[in-house]
Amino acid sequence: MLRWNSVVPPELVEALAECRSREDAKNVRSLCEKNPSPLGRLIRLTVDRLDWPKDDNIDSLETAARHEIVHLERGLVVLEVIVGIAPLLGLVGTIAGMMTVFGDLGQTGLNDAAKLAQGIALILRATLAGLLIAIPSLIFWSYFSKKVEVLAVEMETLCDEFIRRQYRK
Repeated sequence: MLRWNSVVPPELVEALAECRSREDAKNVRSLCEKNPSPLGRLIRLTVDRLDWPKDDNIDSLETAARHEIVHLERGLVVLEVIVGIAPLLGLVGTIAGMMTVFGDLGQTGLNDAAKLAQGIALILRATLAGLLIAIPSLIFWSYFSKKVEVLAVEMETLCDEFIRRQYRK
């Protein structure tokens, strides 16, 4: 979903760079229909509203762009939740392990070092499990969030240049 060529197709970028007139814009629109993409949907919407005042077209484009960005970000919320919950689950495991250790200590006293070591190992495993889930999730969430941001800036730049050329007098 977040592949560069799927969001910002090179052939569309090329066509936008060559688009200088309203007649060229119609050709760009047909290209957008043939190759659907987030950028293509935004450009098609803009071309369909070229008879609108520039400010109204820009407002409409901004609203549509927000919807496209939300669509691009739709899977990131799962990673964000995992990043937040995994350390907490590790903490719950740590607390449960500590309760077990201290419960066993109350029954056996400090005489059984093996029981104490087992309890501490359980505590550390729970903490490690939470971190082993949270750290990679955070890495992937950061990577994909940044990728969506870069794609959004690229689409914004291309749309802005297109609108400026189309409303030039």
